[in-house]
Amino acid sequence: MTTESSFINLLRGFAMDPAARGLLDDVAVVDIGDASLIITHDMMAEGVHFRSNANPADVAWKLLASNLSDLAAKGATPIGVLLGFMLGDDAWDRAFAIGLQKALSHYKVALLGGDTVANRGDKRALGLTALGMATHHPVPSRSGAQIGDILYVTGTLGDALAGFELMDAGFDEIGPLADAFNRPVARLADGQALAPIVTAMMDVSDGLLLDAERMATASQNGIEIDLACVPLSPLYISYRTDSLESRMQAASWGDDYQLLFTASPKAAIAVPATAVGRVVAGGGLTLKNGEVPVKLPPTLGYQHQ
Repeated sequence: MTTESSFINLLRGFAMDPAARGLLDDVAVVDIGDASLIITHDMMAEGVHFRSNANPADVAWKLLASNLSDLAAKGATPIGVLLGFMLGDDAWDRAFAIGLQKALSHYKVALLGGDTVANRGDKRALGLTALGMATHHPVPSRSGAQIGDILYVTGTLGDALAGFELMDAGFDEIGPLADAFNRPVARLADGQALAPIVTAMMDVSDGLLLDAERMATASQNGIEIDLACVPLSPLYISYRTDSLESRMQAASWGDDYQLLFTASPKAAIAVPATAVGRVVAGGGLTLKNGEVPVKLPPTLGYQHQ
């Protein structure tokens, strides 16, 4: 089966427009006069991103929030979205539509259009394109991290992992840990506040370690992360403890939708965030736990295979 990375590398051969950013970012940036239109598209597939028995309203929320999270990482203000929807069971479709309406209302985002298609198989695939306008120039990218910069992450990591595991074990889909997985929060205000001061920024959707490695690759520098500094919530610690293994799992699972960014050591950070590492010479990702080097895990985060 084709891997995600190999297929994207294939596309890079002809995605030559500057707006595509070399397919090294989560968005396209289309300059229109003095303004910049930010465009992103994310998909969710049944059996990959959500289970067949998932609450359709939760699926709608997550589909919207994951796209808006990409806009947040560029400091953009949302304009609206286009929905690609695979039709199926009437009750499921209606519940999804009601959930999407509530999510759009929560984020004050307009539904502008889209397309529908009949489902001839047994699994659904859904897509959403989100449009936004940049609030700062230059628009933050993954590729600006400079040697000596500090690496920060907003919020805490691992709650979505804990929520998924609890639901997988048969617990009710309620509570803050389940919400972290089912209904992530797009940090739009944080992204807009950070855009003027960051050197690079992206959201953490596939895991801190994998996304940091992607930032290092795009920036052609190295990134060192101190696992002892990875921020964990009290709920996560109460469920999974505060061991090195637990921190490693929180840093490599994904679905956090926090903002990962680099900034000068002299920068005044405009939002609550935790310093988890630094940009160093060389390339790739290195780990430590305090002052002790740590070997990279076999899997840094979530990748489609």
